[in-house]
Order: sequence, then structure tokens, then C-alpha cells
Amino acid sequence: MGEPSEQQPTNWTITRTATRRRLLAGAAAGTLAAGIGGTGRRLAAQEATPASPGDFSGQTLRFMIIQPHVLTGDLLKSDFEAATGATVELTAVEYDQVQQRATLDVQSGANAFDVFDYWYPTVSALADQEVIQDLTDFIEGNAAIAPDDFIPSIYDIYTLHQGRRYGLPYDGDTHVLFYNTEIFGRYDLAAPETWDDFLNAARTITEAEGADGVYGCALQGFQAAIIIGSSYANRLAGFGGSFLDAEGRPALDSEAATQAAQAMLDVAPYALPTPLETAFDQALPAFLSGQIAMMEFWTDLGVYAEGPDSQIQGQWDVVQMPVGGSNTTHIAPLNAGFCFAVSSGSQNPDLARAFVQFATSPDYHLKLLTSTGSGIDPTRVSALESAAYQEFAPKVQQAAAAALNGVFPWPTNPESPALMQALADELALMLQGNKDAPTAMADAQAAWEGILEG
Repeated sequence: MGEPSEQQPTNWTITRTATRRRLLAGAAAGTLAAGIGGTGRRLAAQEATPASPGDFSGQTLRFMIIQPHVLTGDLLKSDFEAATGATVELTAVEYDQVQQRATLDVQSGANAFDVFDYWYPTVSALADQEVIQDLTDFIEGNAAIAPDDFIPSIYDIYTLHQGRRYGLPYDGDTHVLFYNTEIFGRYDLAAPETWDDFLNAARTITEAEGADGVYGCALQGFQAAIIIGSSYANRLAGFGGSFLDAEGRPALDSEAATQAAQAMLDVAPYALPTPLETAFDQALPAFLSGQIAMMEFWTDLGVYAEGPDSQIQGQWDVVQMPVGGSNTTHIAPLNAGFCFAVSSGSQNPDLARAFVQFATSPDYHLKLLTSTGSGIDPTRVSALESAAYQEFAPKVQQAAAAALNGVFPWPTNPESPALMQALADELALMLQGNKDAPTAMADAQAAWEGILEG
């Protein structure tokens, strides 16, 4: 059986009774992430915690987490230790180093970790190389995991490899478009519906206020696949394109793919200087300080915008990502997105599985979702639809619910990490001025064909 396949955008209804749709066979298609949006502020946690998964007194759980999730990792460590009597040793690594560190740990025989925090496009690469354990039987044999409660539009995409499941979703990531209503009001601008509207608003604001340090947008063009790739995915989805076709072949030579690249190139002069040096940790404080008028970001930005570090409280709004060309359907790219998996080299797999279940459980997910500073976005229907989340972040809840009705996944085949880095490299060359959009996309297409054929 092959990987999940890219299809045309599908409108999944997010209800508890929704039937989960299995993606078809073939190469999977097409976060840091909403959970990547940490600002370093102290985490204000909610009180509810799930029931104890058992007594593991005297045992040690070794856990690798991405650096932007470290605040939630500290909270999880404390709560799991209190619930089980176990000791949790937490190691934070850069988000773009998790796959390499996890693979090296297992393949070298070091086996220093029990649980990994993985980026979903790497699921098949990690499973193929036997870095993470098959959790299918554990999930299906444990009703307390409540797999049908995971949001249908991300569950299969995040966890499946050849029909088997290798993790459980921890941080569900999609991009939506935030904008500063006060700045927009100064120029009588409406929220962008199309990428042309986005360009016009960015140009208008930057030409008027750029000299004073206020810019129309942030374009996250830092040359990590998870960063520059997210900016491209937003536009590729908006123009109705795809990473791979229905047969799993590269589709970066399409008109939509070139239009998406050109849209990045067109707006770059009106973005926060300089796009190639802009990642989430530069863009986020710029938006919260009122320095930029628009930002494509994970849904939890709305929580930060009303938080104590924000200078734009009550002066922002959020809409779906723009559309472009002949496409009129808004769709949310699954940019970033993280799961917890058990290492194939775990010294204590029972404890590791209990930890993964605890961390991704309905109650604990709701706790993190309604904790200021967590950077965690919805993975479960019960949390997304809960009164607590709606009260905690009403605008964000509405945007997340709308975005997750139809999604645009990245490739998840074993070659995905190499594919996305090759694309990131070509996009960076384009933003550097070394290639135009058609050339960059033609070269990316050739690189992808070579990777998949090799």
C-alpha cells in the first residue's frame, strides 16, 4: 500500500460524528508552527489534567522536543511526573534538526530517547528507516485514546505510513491571515480576498509608512523548508495548485506553481526587511508591536495578539488565506504540524506509550490549547468545539474551525524532507534575485523529479 495521495481540496466537516476519510494510495501530498509561535513568555497554564496513566515510580522517560515547544514540554514534564511518579528528562532541539537527531540516535545505537516530537512531513521517512514505532495496535486497542476525536483533516495526514499509524497529533497547524485593523483603517482597506488584494494592501501601506518603519506585511523567507515552504504553500494552495499530482508526480511546473512563486517575489519589496532573514521569531514581535499590517501565521497568533506583550490588543482581525488566479476556494495549508512518536530504540516502550497518550489526550490537549503562551493549535474536535476554547480565544476558534474544514497537506512520502528542502533552496535563490519565478519553479521541478527517480 502506498502513501496518502494528494487530492483536490476536500471540505471535511468538523463534527464529532464526521467520517474520517482515508487518503488514497500513491505519494502523499501537499509548521514554526502554531506551536512554533513561542515568544519566550511564561506559560500561564489551565488547571485540568487527564487521569493518571498509571504508576511508573522510579522509571525515567527521555523525551526530545522541538525548541519552540519547550514551554509546553516543561509543563508536560511537571504534570506527567506528578501523575505517574516517573522522572522526565527533556531535551530541546531546533525544529529543523529533529529528524536528523532522531535518526542518528536510533541508527547509531545510542538510543538516548524514548519519545520524539516529529514534524508530520517526515513521518514516512522516520517510519521507513525504522526510527519510530508502529503504534497502530496500541491505538486501536486503547479506547481512552479516542482516535475518532482527532480532527479528521489532519489525523491521517499526520500519522499514516503505508496504512499504519506511527504517532499521535500534538500540535495541529494551519495558516490563516491576520491583519491590523487600525492600519488598514487609515487607508480604507478591506481584508484581502485575493493575493492581488494582499499585494495592493502591502504596497499601499509600505509606500506610505515604510520610511517610518511600518510595513505592509511580513514575508517569511528564511531558507528552512518549514519557513519559506509555508509562505509558498499558502500561495500554491491559493492559486489552486498542488505539490504532487494524483499519481504522485511533481507538479511544480504548473501555471499555479509559478503564479505562487511570482506572488512571493512581487510582494517582497513591500515586506518587513529582509524576507530572507525573516522567520517566525522576527515576524511575530513585529506584528504584535504594530510594525507590520499583515501576517500569514498559525492560528494561535490571535492569543498572542490579546496577550500582555501585545501592543495591538483589539486592533486586529483574521480571515482565511487569499485565493488567486482562477481559483475561488479558500483552503488552509497544513504548515508545520507535530506529533509524538515512540522511538524504536526506547529503553522503556510501555512508559513511552503512556507518555504519548497522556500528552495527546483530550483533556490535556484542551489544557494546552487554553494556556496563554503554549503555541499549541487544535488537534481534537472536542477541544476545537469546546466552550472553554471559544471563550478563551473566540476569533481564533472561529478561524481555526473554518480553516480545518478543508486543508492542503504537504508531501509525506519518504522523500518529503529532501523535496521540501530542494524547493526551499530554489525559492531562496529567487528571493535573492538570482532566478526569476519560472526558472526557479522549473529547476525545483527538475530537482524533485531527480529525487523521486533516484
